[in-house]
Order: sequence, then structure tokens, then C-alpha cells
Amino acid sequence: MALADLIAQNAVLPALKANSKKQLLQEMSAKAASLTGLPEREIFDVILQRERLGSTGVGNGIAIPHGKMGNLDRIVGVFARLDQPVNFEALDDEPVDLVVLLLAPEGAGADHLKALSRIARVMRDSDLVEKMRATDDAASLYAFLSDSQASNAA
Repeated sequence: MALADLIAQNAVLPALKANSKKQLLQEMSAKAASLTGLPEREIFDVILQRERLGSTGVGNGIAIPHGKMGNLDRIVGVFARLDQPVNFEALDDEPVDLVVLLLAPEGAGADHLKALSRIARVMRDSDLVEKMRATDDAASLYAFLSDSQASNAA
């Protein structure tokens, strides 16, 4: 499963401005709503409900908020590089500046986990992460995300 299959070019937010975790999740939910046609509030509620179970801030300034939606027909991702890091209650207490929001259909158990795993593996590549932090160009960010090495990372 390649990241390009999960994140479309128009799903990259290259310099998102947010002052808080809540505002960040609202902005990303709005983008996801425009991509899926689903109500922004429903997406936000699903993501927030998941965050209440425990922060999806995985460390090193990276968060992977995610959730399952009943009326979604495919896995959809949104990538954001933040203009300024925000507190995300991450596992390492570091603020977050790179975020991949992932929405999956209700019945996508294994595929949902594979997609989360793929994102986590790609975001562990410190060279790639540094390149992403160094640019606010949407096309470059998308190229980094869909790069064949990133998509084939083991």
C-alpha cells in the first residue's frame, strides 16, 4: 500500500496555521470533508473521540490522528505541515508539526491497520522528515510522500 494511494495531491496542507490541537483537528477535518463529501462535524467528532482514548502524537513532532467512518468507501488521508508546532499531548511531550489524518471505512479493519503502519514507517525516516520540515511547497511535500522509496519502505 503506497502513501500516494492514501493521500491525494490536493490533500496536502503545506503551511497550516493552528494555535491548538483542537484547531488543528478542525482544520484537517474541514479538508477531509471537502475530499470525501462527509460532514466536517462528523469527521471531527470521530477524530476527537479517538484522541480521548489516548493521544495519536507518536513522538518526534509527528501525529497520526485517525478514525473509522460508516459512510466512507475508501481510506482517505490528509497531510499537514504546520506553520508552527502545537502541543498535541504526544507520547514524548514534544509539540507536533507534521500530521497525517487517516479516515477509513467502518469495515476496513486490516487495511486501516496496514495504512497506519505504512504511515508510521514512512514518518520514521528521519531524512525524509527533515526534508518535509524544510519546505512549505505542497508539490514537494506530495513528492516526498509519494516517493517510491517512501512508498516501498519496509
